[in-house]
Amino acid sequence: MKHIFLYGPPGCGKTTVGKTLAGNLDLPFVDLDAEIETSAGRTIAQIMEAEGEQAFRELETNCLQKAILGDMSVIALGGGALLREANRTCAESAGKVVLLETDPTALVERLRSDGGKRPLISGDMEGKLRRLLEVRDAHYKSFYMRVANIRAGPDEIAWKIQQRLGRYRLKAGSGNCDVIIEPGNLKNVGELLREKNIKGPVGVVTDSNVGPLYAGVLQDSLEKAAIESRVLTIPAGEENKTLQTVSSLWQGFLESGLDRSSVVIALGGGVTGDLTGFAASTYMRGIGWIGIPTSLLAMVDSSLGGKTGFDLPFGKNLIGTFHSPMVVLTDPDLLSTLPEVELHSGLGEVVKHGVIADEQLYDLCSNGYASVESNLEEIVQRAVAVKIHFIEVDPLEHGIRALLNFGHTLGHAVELVSGFHIRHGEAVAIGMVAEARLAERLSLATKGLAAGIAGALAGLGLPTQIPSELSRDAIINAMQLDKKKHAGKVRFALPVKIGQVKTGVEIEDLNMIFTEG
Repeated sequence: MKHIFLYGPPGCGKTTVGKTLAGNLDLPFVDLDAEIETSAGRTIAQIMEAEGEQAFRELETNCLQKAILGDMSVIALGGGALLREANRTCAESAGKVVLLETDPTALVERLRSDGGKRPLISGDMEGKLRRLLEVRDAHYKSFYMRVANIRAGPDEIAWKIQQRLGRYRLKAGSGNCDVIIEPGNLKNVGELLREKNIKGPVGVVTDSNVGPLYAGVLQDSLEKAAIESRVLTIPAGEENKTLQTVSSLWQGFLESGLDRSSVVIALGGGVTGDLTGFAASTYMRGIGWIGIPTSLLAMVDSSLGGKTGFDLPFGKNLIGTFHSPMVVLTDPDLLSTLPEVELHSGLGEVVKHGVIADEQLYDLCSNGYASVESNLEEIVQRAVAVKIHFIEVDPLEHGIRALLNFGHTLGHAVELVSGFHIRHGEAVAIGMVAEARLAERLSLATKGLAAGIAGALAGLGLPTQIPSELSRDAIINAMQLDKKKHAGKVRFALPVKIGQVKTGVEIEDLNMIFTEG
């Protein structure tokens, strides 16, 4: 995708929303009508009056063809710009077209304050607008990607568009990071690096499970772009998220001839991403890296936010840095080879995102595993959007981003005490139910919330109870080592209801977490 085109009837907000969207993505904004007026040296109304609509459409076609030759931009199109089939083909071959939908009443309200700048609906504005909408109804409905712009501000609409497109620009933390969610991304990595003037050598870090599946595809893409690369394979599994593995990566970087201008690519799940990011942040005082998450868990959680690190025997992620990747390329096609048990595990984090901030996402998950399978791309998009929102607001985890810790204070402890036999998402599922019960006992949460969350998780094949064979004392000890501890007290993010969580809840007696009544 090169350009983002905003399209729709007069008054639907293409220019206002387009400027906001362009700002969010750090892209240039092009108003095609303004380009036409600049090119002609006259207003559109003057062009139409002097030469007629046909002459205007010719100018429109010429300006569109020029606009698509420029750098990637957000382009606001005139309300009839794609009525010509050639124009539509031109736009759809150069990017994605997003249609802004709204109702006639809202359009009339907006156009009344427009100062009569719409020659096709001048005079009897309301009557002409309604007739124009009737004529173009089938045309507008023929566009696949449509976003409703009814009684909503430009910020909200721009965010909805980003969700649908799967494109974000994180401007927080240790550096800017583009997040691109699109099928086929893996095959386009070489082209992306070439556009960023990255020539290599490039280090590709993967693990013993993912490497045989996808390292060859990635290297082929790099080779086609004439970028030299070397694959470094680490053993798979959380138990290998250690300083020893980081050290082996540093040595591999040196042997591969990587210098301060080099880039490393993390191809794998959360462990691979965390280790690669940490190694990159410390190698030669910091080199760039790119994340290509291959698991659902990594796509919706660990690949975002720039948190890197490794585990100590006493706890998870106790050593780490904030080092944002240059780009995160999420390719939903890679989930096709993900073992089902790992997909279930990733859904633990997805449900958490729904509980803390997206009721619609929670509802999708509550409908059971079949619903998830049939809506997987939307689920990835919505879950990523939740995570990115909190990262943008709180890049270094000093405040509201702590909402993302719901289920993790206990979950990390369960995961550690189990010797990582319980997967991360499974442990988070257990943690969410127990912490929701704790919230009910503290009169923070509405009654029945824990049971509802437990039902949603069970429907996705996730555990909801702390295994009886795990030592309660060991779990408490692990929680006391949690990095979210403050002034000697363990702090929790506890749910109030779906879409609302309270952070910084200090619990002195951690035995409360084990009480089910």
